[in-house]
Amino acid sequence: MSTRAQIRFATREDGVSFSEQPEQIHAQFYKHSDGYPEGLGLDIADSIMNNVGVTNWEIEPLTHKHSDLEYIYYIWQTPGKTTWISIFERISWTEHQWECIFVGEPQKLIDKYKQNTNNDG
Repeated sequence: MSTRAQIRFATREDGVSFSEQPEQIHAQFYKHSDGYPEGLGLDIADSIMNNVGVTNWEIEPLTHKHSDLEYIYYIWQTPGKTTWISIFERISWTEHQWECIFVGEPQKLIDKYKQNTNNDG
């Protein structure tokens, strides 16, 4: 089973909350699998922080909506300001409801979702 996600780019604007889905976006991509925060979320954060390329994203029209998404990511950018990321997880399939499960800068996302790989566990 695939974990589908959309990645949307939005402009940081005064009065627009990072924990709410914005009405305006400037680009949108689709990821068919591994869209969960421990996969795609870490890839996005790594790309922003370390200029690492991302793979397997499909460019989509701004108006395209999927009925089977499990996650929506917003990448908030404006020249001269730090980049922030918001992650929304679907909480209801019948009512298309979403819950914001993360808001923060890329390093905060890595700190939250990266698996502990040291000898202690």
